[in-house]
Amino acid sequence: MDNFRKYIHTYHYIPDGDWCLIEKEFEQVRFRKNEMILEEGAICRFFYFFEKGLVRFCCNVDGEDVTKMFCVAPYCFTSKVSFRNQTPAHESIQALDDCILWQITYDQYKKLEQINSWNIFMRKLLNEIQEFVENRLLESKVFTAEKNYENLLKRYPASLIHKIPLKYLASFLGVAPQSLSRIRNKLHHKH
Repeated sequence: MDNFRKYIHTYHYIPDGDWCLIEKEFEQVRFRKNEMILEEGAICRFFYFFEKGLVRFCCNVDGEDVTKMFCVAPYCFTSKVSFRNQTPAHESIQALDDCILWQITYDQYKKLEQINSWNIFMRKLLNEIQEFVENRLLESKVFTAEKNYENLLKRYPASLIHKIPLKYLASFLGVAPQSLSRIRNKLHHKH
């Protein structure tokens, strides 16, 4: 849990007393590479701190597996609407690498909302996520697939990008896997 505290401190300082209350609520879980953390249609029961690994958010659109986004440790994640409303999720969450997560239930999350320092951390985190989603939406509408791929390479280390199967990267960028291969080759020759 030390990694979680360090991570939270990048957003907001948590006093020792508050940290004791937060720390005791979380439980460690592990997911293997390719294991589903959440299946679309199931209710998301947990909020996670992500200590190690890589996950992807995806959904089924007319029988096609569409990648919405990737999440890299350290970070926090959940299926926000499903978790908040305790309703069936409109997305799946899949481990793309072996993952170490710390989880709390909805009731535990509500309990932590009584802690001011936790609320400040969560507000800052949610603002960051909203900014990312808005920027990603704009990029997907304005930039070419090639430019979006270049942005992805700037955001994440190449070693991480290579752990993501080509079909998931292509789906995220909204192109066919063959097109992504051409983009990669073009960029490789350019550099």
